Amino acid sequence: QVQLVESGGGLVQAGGSLRLSCAASGGTFSRYAMGWFRQAPGKEREFVAVISGSSGSKSHADSVKGRFTISRDNAKNTVYLQMNSLKPEDTAVYYCAARFGFQLPRGLGEYDYWGQGTQVTVSS
Repeated sequence: QVQLVESGGGLVQAGGSLRLSCAASGGTFSRYAMGWFRQAPGKEREFVAVISGSSGSKSHADSVKGRFTISRDNAKNTVYLQMNSLKPEDTAVYYCAARFGFQLPRGLGEYDYWGQGTQVTVSS
């Protein structure tokens, strides 16, 4: 059983930056692909980014490409989401998720474990 705990959310002005962290425990971290998703009020949860266990491969949603960067530190069992040039439409609860194996899943149903989420609010 893998436990995931997100942190780093908060209130930021448009154009600002935040770095989210997700600490994992209970599994061999490097054997899991890690993803970030977000859910805005009244909307479905959507894919943001994913990174392979070795950090050799990563993918970002078009809506965040060039502004957000996913990374991981396997020695610290932590995955990060660096968010720059934030926009009000980035306001959402951000979730990290883990999927055992070497794929780069983008679908909600492809993940095995989820964190509780951290709120990100971007003011205009």
